[in-house]
Amino acid sequence: MEVDAAYPAAAAGDELRRLLTATLSADKASVDAATAGLDRISAAGDPRFPIALLAVAAGDGDQGTRIAAATYLKNFVRRNMEGGLSSSDLYREFRDQLAQALLRVEPAILRVLIEVFGQVVVKDFVKENSWPQLVPQLKLVIQSSDAISPGQHPEWKTINALTVLQAILRPFQYFLNPKVVKEPVPEQLEQIAAEILAPLQVTFHHFADKVLLSHDGNKLEYEQLLLITCKCMYFTVRSYMPSGVKQILPSLCKDMFRVLDSLDFNSPPEDSATSRLKIAKRCLIIFCTLVTRHRKHADNQMPHIVNCVIRISKQSIHLSKLNSLSDRIFSLTFDVISRVLETGPGWRLVSPHFSSLMDSAIFPALALNEKDIAEWEEDTDEYMRKNLPSELDDISGWAEDLFTARKSAINLLGVLALSKGPPVVSAASKRKKGDKSKGKGGSCIGELLVIPFLSKFPVPSHGEDASSKAVQNYFGVLMAYGGLQDFLSERKDLAVTLIRNRILPLYYLDPCSPYLISTANWIIGQLTLCLPEAMCTDIYNSLMKALSMEDAEDVTCYPVRASASGAIAELIENGYAPPDWVALLQVVVKRISAEDENESALLFQLLGTIVDAGQEKVAAHIPGTVSNIANTITNLLPSVPDPWPQVVEQGFAALVAMVQAWDSPAPDENKEHEKSAWQLGQTAIAQTFSTVLQKAWLLPVEQMVCWQSGSQVRYLLMSVGGCAIKSV
Repeated sequence: MEVDAAYPAAAAGDELRRLLTATLSADKASVDAATAGLDRISAAGDPRFPIALLAVAAGDGDQGTRIAAATYLKNFVRRNMEGGLSSSDLYREFRDQLAQALLRVEPAILRVLIEVFGQVVVKDFVKENSWPQLVPQLKLVIQSSDAISPGQHPEWKTINALTVLQAILRPFQYFLNPKVVKEPVPEQLEQIAAEILAPLQVTFHHFADKVLLSHDGNKLEYEQLLLITCKCMYFTVRSYMPSGVKQILPSLCKDMFRVLDSLDFNSPPEDSATSRLKIAKRCLIIFCTLVTRHRKHADNQMPHIVNCVIRISKQSIHLSKLNSLSDRIFSLTFDVISRVLETGPGWRLVSPHFSSLMDSAIFPALALNEKDIAEWEEDTDEYMRKNLPSELDDISGWAEDLFTARKSAINLLGVLALSKGPPVVSAASKRKKGDKSKGKGGSCIGELLVIPFLSKFPVPSHGEDASSKAVQNYFGVLMAYGGLQDFLSERKDLAVTLIRNRILPLYYLDPCSPYLISTANWIIGQLTLCLPEAMCTDIYNSLMKALSMEDAEDVTCYPVRASASGAIAELIENGYAPPDWVALLQVVVKRISAEDENESALLFQLLGTIVDAGQEKVAAHIPGTVSNIANTITNLLPSVPDPWPQVVEQGFAALVAMVQAWDSPAPDENKEHEKSAWQLGQTAIAQTFSTVLQKAWLLPVEQMVCWQSGSQVRYLLMSVGGCAIKSV
């Protein structure tokens, strides 16, 4: 490489290496000085600076220095790509050297440089289509690389070449012009599919053979190659379907079926199986995409897809012993079945498996297991996120957050319950022309199969704990009811019957199982719109009992109280008012304390909801409630508010709600007793606010910070003044 003497700092490799090495120092001053030196060279405008950085990153020497060079190059390119890195000739030289370097560097350097390459690809190949040599050259490199053609070019690593292909395909996973109704496949993607992906199918089959049939020490390397190839195929078909891929789709699916059929979850997978599971995960994601986006090209593969994923799903009984990656595999199998079920031929393909799916796949994924119990104790927030989701509205669409087997099983159950088979009309029951019932299908699977199946499991008896099979199964029943929200919303009489006979009795068991009660709370919140007024007292008594449930010796009941709080808020916000506002207010206020900040934050939110909705029904109790809440907030205030804890934010929000509810005209002059009580309340509120605001705001100057809830405090300050004036 020819050196430009005008900028020796950039061209001289020794100086550049010294500065890059210094950025790795533990001494902050040395790092700052080295960074400033690199920035000066960068700002000097040396057109060969990116080439010099690349030479260090791809050359010999200390790996730390080379990673530093690659990282600086990545950031330099990101800052300067739009404005141009250098002259066109030097830029092409840099681009070609970068592509060559990617083929031989080790993984640590490749991970950084591939990001640089990705920026170049988006600009030159995807947007401007100004790199015509890229695809033919990459095709040659892949065909001649070490794992595909040993001995030809040992310096060209197949795994690196496929990683380059993956970087080129990544931008095409999204529509380039999403506003175009029927956007054609970009010509660049068609070229890649025809020249690289179609011939690569033979290699894919070879890799699959090596992974599934070989027992030599190179299996891990071939698993990595197979995984990257699967990612390339996924990026290709996620949005588009190039002609070249249509031709190889049957062969590609056949090899993916082979990989999935090799999975066995009868025992926990070993660490060495991680790559195989990642390949399986990617295959299932591809099937999801084919079924949803490219059904006309995947219809002939649909029966094989169904058989493959159902075989895996029926091993869900082992879920409690499996790791998160295995759990994700089961999640995806349920998602694939859900998508197939929503297609035209899907019902016909899946319906023969309905009973076995319920019994051997879906229900085992819903039942309580030892992993749930451990997570309940060790990470209650994570337990609630996974098992008590705030909503399951979109049961028929693809929700990106359905990443657990249980959530996907619930999703599948909801789709299954609403599905209907083709209408069956006998000759004797043919309808006359104009019959309004013509064309309607029969009963849905929820009525024919799901509800009868769940009814087989009785409500647990008194004295049964989490180790009881009855409790574990009934937990699964409750999870299933939660997934039937849309189905039950269309059949309110059935929903009411289930709540009366299958859910409310749980609150009167002795002892109450916290695992069942928390899920029962969640279901009541989900089915708010189905609840009749006649059940109001029983519903609120049950939820208030759950809200007051104390921790047992070895079991926390926080999820029970949190889910009860959420369910009560859901009822009130949907107009299902409690029969006794004051009793509910007292239960909530009694639970609020400075001991558990997370729980108090939830209760403050619930308190605000109660006061907002209750208004005059709770107004008489506001002064005393304000005093209790203010005392709790005072105890929760940190000495240095940087920032205020969430519980304090929620506490002041509850105070604002109470002030707004109290902020009404004074009683008439002729109602002396009522006016006297009102004035006393005004005075008490003003004094309480004055105390808590002094504690919150009168801090040493150096501790004063901008408070996120300044608007709430301003409202309270105005209220203090107003209360003081009105009470005079």
